[in-house]
Amino acid sequence: MIENDNQIVEKAQSPAISYHYAGFWMRFWAYLLDGMIVFSINGILVKPLFRGLGVSLSDSGFISPYGITAGLIFYLYFILMTKFYGQTLGKMVFGLKVVPLKGDRLTWGTIIFREGIGRYISATFNFLYAVVAFTPKKQGLHDIFADTTVVHERTKIVEPAYS
Repeated sequence: MIENDNQIVEKAQSPAISYHYAGFWMRFWAYLLDGMIVFSINGILVKPLFRGLGVSLSDSGFISPYGITAGLIFYLYFILMTKFYGQTLGKMVFGLKVVPLKGDRLTWGTIIFREGIGRYISATFNFLYAVVAFTPKKQGLHDIFADTTVVHERTKIVEPAYS
């Protein structure tokens, strides 16, 4: 409260937002669905395109033209979906959303760092995804790097902030 010339004015309190963090298994199922979507995109679009252009698909490994293209589609899918929608199709199906812990929106830098560099490290060492199960805000290593977390989007609770 603020007293001014014998008037008492209530100071407006901004609402505090409390999220229900998404745990390991919900995030796992969403990631599994996203993996199937990316695999399908590569199978439906990239493979026929490469066959039509006469590019060999038999070269194995990540350094093959197909491996590079498939990897590019994987990262572009996660980066673009997260930037424009705050969630991938897998997260949409399970009602999950990526939110920043600092600031009010996801920036390009945050998304590229989270989905590019952070996901590369987590995907290289798959066991690092298990970190989600043991952190208070259910953050994966890529979330910790980018100051983000994944929440259930329909269970935001808005509470009045008290001083």
